[in-house]
Amino acid sequence: MKKATFAVMILVVMVLTGCIDQNATPASTSGVTKAQAQVTVGADGLTVEQKNIKERLQEDNKPGSIKHLYVISAYSGQVIIYSTVRGKVTSGGKRLTPNTVASVGEYPDGFDIVIGGVTKNTEEVLQDDGTYGHSGDYLYWWDTKGVYHQHYIAGGQIVHVSNQPLAVKSVIINMAATK
Repeated sequence: MKKATFAVMILVVMVLTGCIDQNATPASTSGVTKAQAQVTVGADGLTVEQKNIKERLQEDNKPGSIKHLYVISAYSGQVIIYSTVRGKVTSGGKRLTPNTVASVGEYPDGFDIVIGGVTKNTEEVLQDDGTYGHSGDYLYWWDTKGVYHQHYIAGGQIVHVSNQPLAVKSVIINMAATK
């Protein structure tokens, strides 16, 4: 512990005396320095990446939209499950409230949130889609008939969601054909 403290003190002295330039361009041991790129934005002021994210959020929240979900075998390429999706497929880890909250002020850089009339504090950031959480180990959705589906992701599956149906050779389980 004392050696680590001493090493930090030496580093601080080197920075303060100018032996180490904090504003120097990072370089590898081979002398290659950090590269930078100029990114051109569109007329709307957005990069292509920002535009893609904005359009995905708009597509996901289009009233009355229908999507098509395909679960494909990574081994055979065969469509194992097909289902229509009313609106959007949602990940099981998504929430309307943060997973962790504390007393107000416990997270100095956190955010206040009211839960059940009580103000709490969280470090979690509300995401662009208005939810908290992360992608979970299952997906859920309602089909066009209003039937609820929940699908757990396991090995060997490729999940594909589209706003247009795909031309596939065959489907083993067609949830859209059930009564």
